[in-house]
Amino acid sequence: MSSRQSWSIPYAIFAAIFVMLPLLLIVFFAFTDEYGHITLYNFQKFLAHPEAINTFVYSIGIAFLNTLLCILLGYPAAYILTQTKMKYANTIVMLFILPMWVNILVRTLATVALFDFADLPLGEGALLFGMVYNFIPFMIYPIYNTLQKMDRSYIEAAEDLGASPWQQFYKVILPLSMPGVASGILMVFMPTISTFAISELLTMNNIKLFGTTIQENINNSMWNYGAALSLIMLFLIGASTLIAGDGSKQEGGIR
Repeated sequence: MSSRQSWSIPYAIFAAIFVMLPLLLIVFFAFTDEYGHITLYNFQKFLAHPEAINTFVYSIGIAFLNTLLCILLGYPAAYILTQTKMKYANTIVMLFILPMWVNILVRTLATVALFDFADLPLGEGALLFGMVYNFIPFMIYPIYNTLQKMDRSYIEAAEDLGASPWQQFYKVILPLSMPGVASGILMVFMPTISTFAISELLTMNNIKLFGTTIQENINNSMWNYGAALSLIMLFLIGASTLIAGDGSKQEGGIR
């Protein structure tokens, strides 16, 4: 314990057991059959089943639409909060964060009850509503933090140079807020693809997302095929992370 590096040992052990080992198991099961033989059959099975591919593409579309709606609703909310007096802004931000303290299943069940009370049908509209309701705080908070920490001297300089309020927003505020937008996209897009409980509850299991397909295969003890589907989803999440990370660095260079 004399070295500071020794303090990292518990974290390294935790990461090895609960992060690296599960990932290695996913890779192992994805590239083997039920007898432990190395094979690519699981991926060939995915490519040979149009239903699985359609579910995968549909999940990406739902995730993209949910992310877009969260940006369209969350960015104006975050921007308005930064223009509000601090004491009111902190209270409103807390109201956005409060639902996150409740389990996502409880929030989704409350949404189902709300639709039943309003006599509204459960389906794709309810699914998008529930997605936006559950994930919009993850879009608002990073954008709000980025806007709150923004150097106001850039805006003042643009104003001194004769820029209109719209030009100040479009040429200064929006580019400088892109790192927060990129963080929000990652925090919304990735969980949307992998979720299954929201779609099952808000569509009465009539609309299946990719996370539901993985869950069904795991529950039916089809570990190898389920692991292959999970690995495909991980590759998609990793690619979106790299793309969003590169975009965030490029926008950060404006500073």
